[in-house]
Amino acid sequence: MSQTPAAPPSSRRWVTLVVVGLAQLVVVLDATVVNIALPSAQADLGFSDGDRQWIITAYSLAFASLLLLGGRLSDLIGRKRTFVIGLAGFAIASALGGAADTFGLLVAARALQGVFAALLAPTALAVLTTTFVIPKERARAFGVFGAIAGAGGAVGLLLGGLLTEALDWRWNLYINIPIAAVAIVGAFLFVPAVTRTGPRPKLDVPGTVLVSAALFSLVYGFSHAETDGWDAPVTWGMLAAAAVLLIAFVAWQRRAQHPLLPLSIVLDRNRAAAYSSVLIAGAGMFGIFLFVTYYLQATLGYSPIQTGLAFLPMIGMLVVAAQLGTNFLVPRLGPKIMVPSGMVLGVVAMIYLTHLDASSVYVSDVMPPLMIMGFAMGTIMPASMQTATLGVDRQFAGVASAMVNTSQQVGGSIGTALLNTLAATAATTYLADHAPVTPEVGLDAALTSYATAYWWGAAFFGFGAILSVLLFRRRSQGLSLSHTPVAAEPVAVH
Repeated sequence: MSQTPAAPPSSRRWVTLVVVGLAQLVVVLDATVVNIALPSAQADLGFSDGDRQWIITAYSLAFASLLLLGGRLSDLIGRKRTFVIGLAGFAIASALGGAADTFGLLVAARALQGVFAALLAPTALAVLTTTFVIPKERARAFGVFGAIAGAGGAVGLLLGGLLTEALDWRWNLYINIPIAAVAIVGAFLFVPAVTRTGPRPKLDVPGTVLVSAALFSLVYGFSHAETDGWDAPVTWGMLAAAAVLLIAFVAWQRRAQHPLLPLSIVLDRNRAAAYSSVLIAGAGMFGIFLFVTYYLQATLGYSPIQTGLAFLPMIGMLVVAAQLGTNFLVPRLGPKIMVPSGMVLGVVAMIYLTHLDASSVYVSDVMPPLMIMGFAMGTIMPASMQTATLGVDRQFAGVASAMVNTSQQVGGSIGTALLNTLAATAATTYLADHAPVTPEVGLDAALTSYATAYWWGAAFFGFGAILSVLLFRRRSQGLSLSHTPVAAEPVAVH
């Protein structure tokens, strides 16, 4: 493929970052912003407790299973076009969900959001990867993007509480429309359009079907384990199917003429370490969002808005760590030191949280571990995301970026299912050992279940620390973060 170096004007690159950041924000917001609205939506539409999980699961299933396809489509039909389609579709799906008058329509709208998020998320990261090629600018851009990716879930909790209490649960979906509208205008004006030369690559249809089915089965299996247990036939059946389909996908990629995911992308040690780190951090992070939210509301009696505000110090530390890391520490130390250091901080934060009880005080007992966790995520995510897309041929930037989002989604699904199951088992065991059940025993059982989740979250981060130390190459052995060995694509800025 013949390509000539070119880049958008300097002033426009930073506006492109704002546009990409808005797109990433709507995607990560919707992973948590709807959670706080669920009780109000349930009262309004009259669906059961058993059905409630599908409001969350429909989004994550569609999102996770189609991410690699979305990333590859951005490579094939153009990132600017895919970016705008993803934004417009996400806004339309959000409008349908906000206006839903039945449970079925709300679930369908959430699934449609997931479909367009699968287009949007990898394309946003790919636009960033191919726009910022100067090392210092790339570091700053990935610092901002990594901060949004890490903090978006906490922002969603805060925004969800504010919108639900001040307006209506439907505004948790409607809020995406103005954000997407601004991002669409910005995309038309500032995101560079790429002019492709040479023959257009073909889409790997068998590979797409195999990996989409595999990811769907994997996320569905873990989601089902969360609600029906690990011994349910559907749970282990779907997880077994996912394993078989993933093996078939890898076998097909080895012989496909136009592979969906060239195996060289994930077999590079640095990139494999980066994808693994994002997955493990995503799994451990849910121990914070899920169980701290339960603790603050059920044990300390916080309102949804108070719960969201409680996460603000965590967001602040995440942003500080992301900027400090990408601008100063990662270029000097590399991911082999930065990512394991962040994982160790994650262990510290989780262990700190195990000491929470009914008399704990926010300022001295809750805020410090949240701030430590914010610093941990701000250390892990930008360094991992930058490494995960570094050195990839630009024609595969979209699918390499999709692997980052896939890792985060799968990690979140695994973390939610495992930690929920372990916490529920701990609570059940505690109640059985402390009969008869009184309100005090019930409270202690809940606190025990939270502590169990935090200990296992600490184990996740501990495993991540060991794995990242072993996998990441030393800077002299691996890809330098100050070098991007790919040619820039010709661009035409509209």
